[in-house]
Amino acid sequence: MISILGLALLAFGTPEEVPVAVLGHAVQKGDRIEAGDFSVEQRPAAAARGALTVDQAAGMEATRNLPAGTVVRQADLMRPQMIRRGEPVTIRIVSGPLIITSAGRALAGGSKGDAVRVVANATNRTLDGVVEASGVVRIVTP
Repeated sequence: MISILGLALLAFGTPEEVPVAVLGHAVQKGDRIEAGDFSVEQRPAAAARGALTVDQAAGMEATRNLPAGTVVRQADLMRPQMIRRGEPVTIRIVSGPLIITSAGRALAGGSKGDAVRVVANATNRTLDGVVEASGVVRIVTP
């Protein structure tokens, strides 16, 4: 039986190896990944399935701790968080040409374009807005 399996493996040969981007060093959860964090290694095609390219992964944030040599996939990364829960934020209330700014605190984290809730420090009022930039939430009024 073992010899038949050995012959079958010889007939099919070794699995094809392809170049794939892997992490050159360990990355902690929440760290931003850059192009310089990667090196290219040969891996079996099955292990490279679903792997992101360096261009796709650059600028993203790790969703978990990733050891060196990891093939990075979409589930390992997320868009960078521009606001984190509990952080102080600048609230920009926009109504036509009028813009009012106020200090506040984020009730949730989010990336650019994500909807978040914030509390205005001056009024203790909860507002719904959109992440505009790092530490800035925009509230649009009709």
